[in-house]
Amino acid sequence: MTSVPTAVHDEQHIAAQARPPVTMSGPDFPFPYDDFLAHPAGLGAVPPAEHGTEVAIVGGGLSGIVAAYELLAMGLRPVVYEADRIGGRLRTVGFDGCDPELTAEMGAMRFPPSSTAFWHYADLAGLTSSPFPNPLAPATPSTVVDLKGETHYATSVEDLPEVYHQVMHAWNACLEEGADFSAMQRALRERDVPEIRRIWSALVERLDNQTFYGFLCDSPAFRSFRHREIFGQVGFGTGGWDTDFPNSILEILRVVYTGADDDHRSIDGGSRQLPLRLWEKAPDKPVHWPRGTSLASLHEGGSPRPAVTGLHRTAGNRITVTDTTGDIRSYKAVVFTAQSWMLLSKIACDDALFPIDHWTAMERTHYMASSKLFVPVDRPFWRDRDPRTGRDVMSMTLTDRMTRGTYLLEQGPDRPAAICLSYTWSDDSLKWLPLSAHERMEVMLGSLAEIYPGVDIRKHVIGNPVTVSWENEPYFMGAFKANLPGHYRYQRRLFTHFVQDTLPADRRGLFLAGDDISWTAGWAEGAVQTALNAVWGVMHHLGGATDPLNPGPGDRYDELAPVLLPED
Repeated sequence: MTSVPTAVHDEQHIAAQARPPVTMSGPDFPFPYDDFLAHPAGLGAVPPAEHGTEVAIVGGGLSGIVAAYELLAMGLRPVVYEADRIGGRLRTVGFDGCDPELTAEMGAMRFPPSSTAFWHYADLAGLTSSPFPNPLAPATPSTVVDLKGETHYATSVEDLPEVYHQVMHAWNACLEEGADFSAMQRALRERDVPEIRRIWSALVERLDNQTFYGFLCDSPAFRSFRHREIFGQVGFGTGGWDTDFPNSILEILRVVYTGADDDHRSIDGGSRQLPLRLWEKAPDKPVHWPRGTSLASLHEGGSPRPAVTGLHRTAGNRITVTDTTGDIRSYKAVVFTAQSWMLLSKIACDDALFPIDHWTAMERTHYMASSKLFVPVDRPFWRDRDPRTGRDVMSMTLTDRMTRGTYLLEQGPDRPAAICLSYTWSDDSLKWLPLSAHERMEVMLGSLAEIYPGVDIRKHVIGNPVTVSWENEPYFMGAFKANLPGHYRYQRRLFTHFVQDTLPADRRGLFLAGDDISWTAGWAEGAVQTALNAVWGVMHHLGGATDPLNPGPGDRYDELAPVLLPED
């Protein structure tokens, strides 16, 4: 996910952090996914006559694997199709010839406490986590901010020059005055649905057509261009924001309201372990299947089916799936979790799959580009002290140079470590696209040499770089969805598609999921939440129901449905 500024850094924020965090169900659909998952009644049941029914899951990323795991637990038989590898954008890779425990996160790498549904599954899979070294975070020894050739070293926000404090206070004032920040955070934390809906309905109607940058410009607190420029290049939290300036301000508000940029943690050993472990894990209390049945055991050779090449509606309101081997299978229900653009390009589809306004919404989806490059190094040399200054010789770095954000990742003082030399988005990412991994590394090392002229990073590099440009990945074509102004109606159509009772019978049975269907694209939490929506949809479609003591997202839909803006 792109970087998001922390909303406040004062005593009020410190006090808020002592309370339970808000959750990323957010203001659009404030359903308590964490309570739903924790309830002893479970997520629901299908009629015994449906036990063993095959349900296709297209995409083996986190959303697809969570949906498959829960449908297996209900007694259904998920058939997972995956074009590349299990994990999707939870992509953890190693470095050739290096310690296998040294890894790089090419996609999702930091997860906030507010991702409560995500952490439910991380705990279920037995994963552990550690604080992520964001700029100025407690886990980060030091941070360097380098703008326009001026370099500032800081171990806390108090070490930064006064202008950065002015920008910080301007952002706080902008949020409070323009978006009722404190009132919304309080309502989300207390799960006060009427208050959430009151505040958010007014904001959606007022701000749907507003860009992030326009929102800043409309605030008296940000009347200074210099402040807006610094905010765009550095921000507060995980880095700068200017690549997001053209996007809808509603996208930004969802993230800051839910504390999605606070107290990030990384998954020890890599985030891809989560979908891999769920693939192998047998549900504790399976229905229909013998104990010990897992997703892996239900698939020949323990591997998913290959890429889907066709989706069509056929007689009996069934959905027929064709894969790259030419195999053709028909299903009562299908969950599609790949990025929705795949339906427009890589997969042969017929118009009957969705209502026409849903196709329009998919066509209008705006994906952000994103790139990363990591190098393995012999040790965390950045903790060495410069004898002249007494400072760390290198720091987590935010800059207006090509690298933009550089992260230092370690496993202990005497163990190999990794540097994310550059993490960029949008136009900054596209600048890297024509370059090979080694060409990228050379440019990045050159930029960092300007900031750290006495540090020879190259002598510590022990292996080849690894890189990704998500916009160039054939099964993704972008890193994550980011709505443009005016896109709220399109996102609402896609998110609410799991509730299909009002659709014609020949438009039901195919369910969309994945973080781009959620209100918080780019966050793993959105992938999990939409998977749970799809699970409810499949269960309901097959005649099942939730326990009355634990109503699901579809059961509470009328109460919680997202704001409906006029279409005329």
